[in-house]
Amino acid sequence: MNAPAAELTEATHRRGGGRLGRKALRSAPIASFPTLVRKIPVYQMVPDEAVELIHQESLAILEEVGCEFRDDEAIAIWKAAGADVSETRVRIDRALLMELVSKVPSEFTLNARNPERSVRVGGDNSVFVPMYGAPYVRDLDNNRRYGTLADLNNFHKLAYMAPALHSSSSIICEPMEIAVPKRHLHIIHSALKHSDKPFMGIVTSKDRAEDTMAMAGIVFGEEFVRDNPVLVAITNCNSPLVWDATMLDAMKVYARHNQPLILAPFALCGASTSASALGAVAQVNAEALAGVAFTQLIRPGSPQVYGQFMVTVDMKTGAPMGGTPEAAQMMYVMGALARKYRLPWRTSGFHVGSKLNDAQAGYEANMLMHAAILSGANYIWHSAGWLEAGLTCGYSKFATDCEQLVGWYKYAGGLPFDDFKDAMAAIREVGPQGHFLGTQHTLDHFEKAFFMPSIMDFNSYEQWNAEGAKDHDARGREKARNMLADYEEPKLDEGVAEGLKDLIARREERLPDTVS
Repeated sequence: MNAPAAELTEATHRRGGGRLGRKALRSAPIASFPTLVRKIPVYQMVPDEAVELIHQESLAILEEVGCEFRDDEAIAIWKAAGADVSETRVRIDRALLMELVSKVPSEFTLNARNPERSVRVGGDNSVFVPMYGAPYVRDLDNNRRYGTLADLNNFHKLAYMAPALHSSSSIICEPMEIAVPKRHLHIIHSALKHSDKPFMGIVTSKDRAEDTMAMAGIVFGEEFVRDNPVLVAITNCNSPLVWDATMLDAMKVYARHNQPLILAPFALCGASTSASALGAVAQVNAEALAGVAFTQLIRPGSPQVYGQFMVTVDMKTGAPMGGTPEAAQMMYVMGALARKYRLPWRTSGFHVGSKLNDAQAGYEANMLMHAAILSGANYIWHSAGWLEAGLTCGYSKFATDCEQLVGWYKYAGGLPFDDFKDAMAAIREVGPQGHFLGTQHTLDHFEKAFFMPSIMDFNSYEQWNAEGAKDHDARGREKARNMLADYEEPKLDEGVAEGLKDLIARREERLPDTVS
């Protein structure tokens, strides 16, 4: 006699799955954690007086040195706002700057095509987002090679299936076989087709940003996307102190549509900033504030995300480094500045320099994620897959990062007291020299009481050896394979799916196969 489906699902979940277990679970809804609401205090590494000093120095940089805005329309907009403009150099009075920055809402809702996957950004909320932009992948056979569209599809599927990831990102890896002028269409299509979570926009040209908004309009409705955030786009200031035309073009497209941008200087500290952690923060803060302020000239009150990408460089070779203590320290100071301005803010989570999903990757990732959580970051990007300073996205790294995010989600959610009374009753029930394995409290709570990872191995040496003596990297690849085998597509409405295909076909007819 067959067991009821619910009993089968429960039994296979308890024993960790297997083929029958995975088959039984396929029909269950994909788990997705709501927005993480942090229930632990933020940590401020420097006193308020130091935060104020950095703030004042950042304002002085923008007043005295200024920032380049290399775009004619942007220059005209700054002139009309009353800034001191000389050719492409913009010097911004601190009163004007802070007036503009104050218009940004402290929180906003980021809408998903499945409303149950929508999240809140800002305040005490945090969301985890996978990596972005890798030309290479480390595949399921542990080979490093160029990424393909099939790989990108797979990473969007994995992001959809990972409960603690709140977004599908977009360019998790580059589909290198597709011509660059047409690539963005397939990237966004993959993110929208294979996941129903929020996604990220394309910023490499004005036309590509507009194509992204057109595709979002098909999925969400054109009226809805005029005013409601459905994506986040990343724009990088070229440190030191340059906002270039490409980034400004994308900024104008998205801000006019009320879509949030991450205004994030790309700083290689010691190369594009001074060789000082605090000096780098003062510069990056100035660059980010200038970008935030510009968005409010485009559309006052539009939601935006204050950001930073700050890594130190190896002073022996000039290579960017990953999870260094200075990167973590700078994160804490940027968090304090974001709270001062009441701005939602972005940082990076598991971004590492290691080439493999090895001990170095684990040490680096822990250094940065701890700082991201305790500094109160709202949009924690590069939280799955990142290897080799972002050049590579690894399948094993992606799967193991996703599992670790479940632990970080629980860590940041704080310690609940809801079952404390029952736990005390269990102590009285068992008494001295007993055990708790059969108590009702244990039976009621064992599944959720503690973090129970499946990739990490806590078995005896003998059992581990008998099961193939697999290292963490191999177990991660195995987990990724199993997740992909279990994937079921969250189907788009048929008319929406056809609309996307039609738009892609029409745009591909007009776009060249090579960059001119």
